[in-house]
Amino acid sequence: MGLGAYRPALDTGITSPYAHLRQYVVSTTLEPDVDPAVTVVPGDPLALVRELKDETGSGLDVWLCGGGRLAGALLPEIDELLLKTYPVVAGSGIPMVDGAFDPTAFDVAERTAFPNGVTLTRLTRR
Repeated sequence: MGLGAYRPALDTGITSPYAHLRQYVVSTTLEPDVDPAVTVVPGDPLALVRELKDETGSGLDVWLCGGGRLAGALLPEIDELLLKTYPVVAGSGIPMVDGAFDPTAFDVAERTAFPNGVTLTRLTRR
């Protein structure tokens, strides 16, 4: 998680929002002892993800829960995207992937449309 994704839970007193998962929070300002179940990563998130993906026999997926800045830093290691879209235009917001212009091709692997207009799309890296 990026700190922006973690902060809303932390502000309400929830220090381990995904207790059923190994949790890492990328932050240079968060204290490392926020919760025993949370590892604060003050350094390179790309190196962390590569290390996690290399764990032999882990069989686990690495999930990103964060904003565009963290997604931009991790783009070289993103194999799949799950995008939830809503039938609302707000006008501004956080970029989905922030950083340098770097076109990265993905294919639509699956798309589910719900009666309320919400769409869930799974994209896989080419």
